[in-house]
Amino acid sequence: MEPPVKVAWALLALVHLSPAAVLLRPGLVRALYGVDANGSLGVLVTHRGALFLGVLAACLLAVFDPGARRAASLVVLISVVGFLAVYVRAGLPAGPLRTVALVDAVALVPLALVVLAAWGRPTG
Repeated sequence: MEPPVKVAWALLALVHLSPAAVLLRPGLVRALYGVDANGSLGVLVTHRGALFLGVLAACLLAVFDPGARRAASLVVLISVVGFLAVYVRAGLPAGPLRTVALVDAVALVPLALVVLAAWGRPTG
């Protein structure tokens, strides 16, 4: 089961690559989220990029370090499911957030695999 789990972690890292890239390429703030990078909301979205860099790093660590997978799965679960819950609570708005929601919805598949692999059997 190890190769599919590693692929799932890599896919989850890929899902978080674009939002993490906002940290290094502020022009992506407008392209991905439709807001001005220099405004207050843009600053928060750019900071969100820093947080997503942490999620991305956790996913990449989990590819190579099985001991990190439980913690990483919690981080990614909170990120993905948290956004989807907030998106639904906001009334499923159209626009750039719909794309984020669709990507996160697709990410539920590899996320389920890594969560089951990390938590489905005792470690050690």
